[in-house]
Amino acid sequence: MNREEKEEEEEEEIVCLDESFFINDNYQLTTFTFGSQVIELLCLHSSSTDFDLTGQLVWPGAMLLNDYLAKNAEMLRGCSIIELGSGVGVTGILCSRFCRQLLLTDHNDEVLKILKKNIELCVSSENPNCCAELAAENQTSDLLVNMYEYYGWFLIEAKQSSIPFLFDTVDHLLHVRGGQCKFILAYISRAKTMDSLIMKQAAEHGMRMVEVTGTRSVVANLEGVIFEVTLQ
Repeated sequence: MNREEKEEEEEEEIVCLDESFFINDNYQLTTFTFGSQVIELLCLHSSSTDFDLTGQLVWPGAMLLNDYLAKNAEMLRGCSIIELGSGVGVTGILCSRFCRQLLLTDHNDEVLKILKKNIELCVSSENPNCCAELAAENQTSDLLVNMYEYYGWFLIEAKQSSIPFLFDTVDHLLHVRGGQCKFILAYISRAKTMDSLIMKQAAEHGMRMVEVTGTRSVVANLEGVIFEVTLQ
């Protein structure tokens, strides 16, 4: 076999896998309790892939934030809220118990399917707890451009690779809304590199991070804490 024939054979052995190969839709109806609020929704309990389907799980950061919001629900009453990166919707659905209007979004079509199913569970005739206006949309660039005008609260879910984008977005919101806007960060410490990245981004954007007293806790064997972040 000459060199050209060998290279052709190697090229033929390459197999390209589409998104469907990675998808696990074996969702389980799961109950979550935050204070006096009980939520049932469909989600995965574990993930076998790092493909862009992390939104199928309920992550420790969402559990930490939801505990804080359930204890401070008055801040949500009467508000219009948009959530970016909603995943299965556990935080947005909790907020729907208190706010006036809520739009949940995600950029992944597969995650958006389960998000819409969970909204259907939330707004069923047997569940009187949901607010009147609750919807889900694809997280498009046009939506992001126009969101500042229509919504008073912004819930943003972010993983490590999205931390710079998170702080860029929050920096814009804080400057647009001035003193009327507060950044509440539910942070789960996974690695010292991420701890350093959070502090670095806050410093570069001229932000001051203050730990909220009494919020430090352990979630899924990881240490978490709530910060209130403001412009210096």
